[in-house]
Amino acid sequence: MASSPSTPTGASATRPGAITRTDPHHPPTTQEDTLATTPPGLPDRIQHYIDGALVDSANGETFDVIEPTTNQPYITCASGQQADVDAAVAAATKAFDSGPWPRMLPRQRAAILNKIADEVSALNDGLAAIESFDSGLPIRQARGQANRAAENFRFFADLIVAQVDGAFKMPGRQINYVNRKPMGVAGLITPWNTPFMQESWKLAPALASGCTVVLKPAEFTPVSAQLWAGIMERAGVPEGVFNIVHGFGESAGDALVKHPDVPLISFTGELGTGKIIYGNCARHMKHMSLELGGKSPAIVFADADVEAALDSTLFGVFSLNGERCTASSRILVERPIYDRFVAAYAERASRIVVGPPSDPDTEIAALVHPEHYRKVTEYIEIGKSEARLVAGGSRPEHLSKGNYVQATVFADVPPTARIFQEEIFGPVVAITPFDTEEEAIRLANDVEYGLAAYVWTNDVARAHNVAGAIESGMVWINSHNVRDLRTPFGGVKGSGLGHEGGYRSLDFYTVQQSVHVRLGDVHTTRFGATGYADGDLGLGGPSA
Repeated sequence: MASSPSTPTGASATRPGAITRTDPHHPPTTQEDTLATTPPGLPDRIQHYIDGALVDSANGETFDVIEPTTNQPYITCASGQQADVDAAVAAATKAFDSGPWPRMLPRQRAAILNKIADEVSALNDGLAAIESFDSGLPIRQARGQANRAAENFRFFADLIVAQVDGAFKMPGRQINYVNRKPMGVAGLITPWNTPFMQESWKLAPALASGCTVVLKPAEFTPVSAQLWAGIMERAGVPEGVFNIVHGFGESAGDALVKHPDVPLISFTGELGTGKIIYGNCARHMKHMSLELGGKSPAIVFADADVEAALDSTLFGVFSLNGERCTASSRILVERPIYDRFVAAYAERASRIVVGPPSDPDTEIAALVHPEHYRKVTEYIEIGKSEARLVAGGSRPEHLSKGNYVQATVFADVPPTARIFQEEIFGPVVAITPFDTEEEAIRLANDVEYGLAAYVWTNDVARAHNVAGAIESGMVWINSHNVRDLRTPFGGVKGSGLGHEGGYRSLDFYTVQQSVHVRLGDVHTTRFGATGYADGDLGLGGPSA
């Protein structure tokens, strides 16, 4: 991504003592150069937002939020429990049952959604600073998050005004139409990678549909979620329609999932938690949308544009610190170009700039949390015993503190390797050769996940045929994952169930009720009377 116009390319971050670079690949010389400065405007503490008010936990419980370049706590956050979730759900239920939000005309809700978008857009620089500081996202990638989040609200504002539901006529006899109604209170549980934007992906369609919501942000990165309260108030969202309960998955998240007055759950996170949510939703037959991560393959055939494939696959796995569910973390390369591809990939990866999140030259910054850092570095050590390490594999020498890891590349990775099979969710990639199209497809499908896939070839027929044979919810041909908000987003197998995006999001957050209206005589078999013929089932003949 490009630097902000207000920050010259190659300049260092606007923090005290920042260095100036002439070579973008030259690392800082001291750990002090990497230390972050707390963004201005943060509250003293993070609270829940329930029924239009910021409140502490009912029992006063809090937890520390840490900053990933030092792993030092810098703010406290309310830790939600059952009582807090009960209060938020009660407020959302009251707003749904007796408030104006579900009863507004689509155009009225759309007007408020557009106001939300305006408020979000105005936060761009401040939001980027908060997201970068809180999550470790490089500032050059954090910029623009507000605009992407705003676009989600504008998109669904347009969609609910333009939406058309079906009407089906049986001339002179019956008309049938679809009555779309909001589902109720939506429980939204969001992840810690690009948290504000991911929250917008769920909030925008849920609110557009007329639902009221309880948002449970990720506990690693709760700070930017606090911005939503002011945004909603300034945009004119009625009290109780939008609520936040912070806290841990096993307390706040579990209480939200199990709450009997929350009819649907949208969750983005890891597979193990998704399986628990799946089971807990069954008790109340809740509607679910589960996006559970991936181990996405990028298949590079010998006839592909190799330079374009290099650019795209490097970006696809190392952007966002590798903490992205659609990362092209397995690269399958056809044998004739395999050695050349591996050498070029390793050389490019070795020059990726690892540095502080606030430095605009940084391409990979600090991983979100020491717990996650331990997981990623453990996988790197496992990979060293399973495959050939060709780039990275350790902490950068100039960064002795914080959750930093080099861009790491393994080659000759067998499909039985754990680094081939398991989601790492960090800047680690596995490259594996193949000889035939059939082998490429088999390798692509030989994992538990099925979220995204990427196919690189100049053979049009092969591109379509291979894409269709891959077990994944989404495939990009000769591209990384450029989103079109109209298309379904979701996976198969261990990557989850259900799809959101475009009209499918509106389908998820609404009940589609079929209404049948009699217009004329309808034949009715008269049970208990005499004179009807054998075999007359009273179905009224042909349906149209």
